[in-house]
This record gives sequence, C-alpha cells and structure tokens, in this order.
Amino acid sequence: MSKAAERNLLEVENLWVKFPTRSGVFDAVRGISFSLGRERLGIVGESGSGKSMTGRAILRLIRPPGIVRADRIALAGENLMLLSERQMRSVRGQRISMIMQDPKFSLNPVMRVGEQISEAYRLHADTSRAAAKQKSLEMLEAVKIRDPERVYTLFPHEVSGGMGQRIMIAMMMIPDPKILIADEPTSALDVSVQMQVLEIMDKLVKDRGMGLIFISHDLNLVSAFCDRVLIMYAGRVVETCRADRLHEATHPYTRGLLNSLPRLDAPVERLEVLKRDPAWRNEDSISGQT
Repeated sequence: MSKAAERNLLEVENLWVKFPTRSGVFDAVRGISFSLGRERLGIVGESGSGKSMTGRAILRLIRPPGIVRADRIALAGENLMLLSERQMRSVRGQRISMIMQDPKFSLNPVMRVGEQISEAYRLHADTSRAAAKQKSLEMLEAVKIRDPERVYTLFPHEVSGGMGQRIMIAMMMIPDPKILIADEPTSALDVSVQMQVLEIMDKLVKDRGMGLIFISHDLNLVSAFCDRVLIMYAGRVVETCRADRLHEATHPYTRGLLNSLPRLDAPVERLEVLKRDPAWRNEDSISGQT
C-alpha cells in the first residue's frame, strides 16, 4: 500500500450507480474516483449531478433495482464492496455516519429525542441505559444545545429546525465514526443558524481527526468551509480543486456555476445563464489544483 493510501481514510475507484428504466439504463454516477483523508471534502453540482447518490453508494444504501458497481470502495484498506449486508450494518453509523437532507425529518416523530440518541449509541456499544443517557447528554452539550436535560425529553416536533439539525449531528457523531457524510445538512436553515451548525461540525471533525464529505449545491459555502472540492456534472467529476481557490477554477461548467451566483462585491444587472456543452457528459474527469 502506498503512503498516500495509508493516509487516506477512504478511497473510491471507478464508482457507478445505475438504474434500469423503460428507455434503458440510466447512469446516475459514472465512473468517479476520489480519496478522502482527515479533511473536509466538498462535492458540489446542480440537482441531479449525482452528489447524493455518491454519498449513498459509499454506504451501499442504493436499493434495488438500483445497481452499485465499483472497482474498490476502501475504508481504511477494507473493500466495502466485498462485505455482506450484515457486515455493512456494522459500518453504517459506527465507522461511517451520514446526515441526510433536512435531517430533522429523519427523526422518529413518536420517540423522544434523547431516546433516539441513546438508541444510536447502544446499537454500537455494549452499555447500560444510564450510561447511554449520560453519553447522550454529553453529546447534546457538545453540539451547543442549552439545557440538554430538557431537550433530551422533547419530541422532534417540539424543537426548532436548527436544534433538529444539531440533534441529528449528535446522533450521527455519538458512535465516534471515522467519516461523516453530510448531504446538504444546512440547506433549510437561515444564514446565522447555518454558520453555527457548520462551526459545530467543523469542531467535532477537527477534534476527532475525522474525514468529512460535505455535499452541497452552495459553491460559496463550500469554498469557505471545505479544504478540497469535487465538481460533479451529469454523474461525472469534471474538476477538482482546493476550496480556497474554487473561484480560480477553469472548467467551463464550474465557471458557469460561479458566474451565475450573485456577488455583493461585483453586482451585475443580469446574471449569466449556464450554457451546457454536450461534450461535458463524455469527457474524462479533469484534475485541477490540489
């Protein structure tokens, strides 16, 4: 194994996600490859570009008739494609956690918040109910929730959107996974709450030495929050670059996305409309700045 591979928490090689349809097979993700170290990796692109499918495919959450193919999805050197469904259950949550879109609505509406967090912990740790409750209260405090004892007893409909996001982060982080996949976890929040949630995620990831895959359509957010960015179009990675140099990206698709964003420092009367080139669908992935 190379030194680079040893440093990587995750390696994805030639990943495809396919769905049979009446008109033929639809390729939602088409032969993408990337690695993840102890870093914040952003995946950006329009709706339908394959971002969320990539995150789900890593955890093998694509259900039939969907098909996942890959030469290799290696977690700390172990190929997840060779594991049984039973073995994958010990990976999901314990080694890789995923926060879905609008995470508050992923909570069970008829279970108290604390019970759900404790259940997530006890699923992966042989511990008592009292110890699980104490761990859950500590996790609620870690995600900056005031009065965790009170919040522990609430039902999901009794918490705000921002608090719901924090609760889901607590639930996903309590098994102490090595990788967190966050699929647009802040898209339903206002800007001030959004930044608070991102700061919490950032601190937890740094403190625990984790890898983060941050899936988003918000280029400005990703450029400010992540270390490295993959830009996806029609199921392919068309460009990779350092997040702090995203605005120097060269691929015409990335340039089109950036030029369609409003900017306070450079206001224009009319924003550009992205003009797509059919050739982008079939060209090889472009390696950008690293």
